[in-house]
Amino acid sequence: MLPADARLRRSEEFRKVMRGGARAGRRRLVLHALAGEDAKAGFVVSKAVGNSVVRHRVIRRLRHLVAARLGTLTKDSALVVRALPAAASATSAELGSDLDAALRRLGLLPARSSAQSPAVPANPGAAAPATTTDQRCE
Repeated sequence: MLPADARLRRSEEFRKVMRGGARAGRRRLVLHALAGEDAKAGFVVSKAVGNSVVRHRVIRRLRHLVAARLGTLTKDSALVVRALPAAASATSAELGSDLDAALRRLGLLPARSSAQSPAVPANPGAAAPATTTDQRCE
């Protein structure tokens, strides 16, 4: 759950972010961000996404994902996350991946480093190379 001071509440706040900020679209969501504002977030889920139960499920998932990332943004920004109809059938992992990609595109999350992504061997059937030296700190 987002704390009360981290939520956009009034329509004027939503309008300011959506009209004045940058936008990054993905398959399941569109992210609007206005840099230089307090770190706040708001959500827009229209009836095109689904019935009330589906819309609330999407909002709960997005709220949880944004709350986990709000403190890790590279700069304070007000965010509006607009869910698209494809969000209704998406898993939380898929929504999280779209959210991260949109945040990276807007420059609000650091770019992925090779240390964060798992290494994929060139030949998946080959065994891992053995290390030839054993260095210990004594």
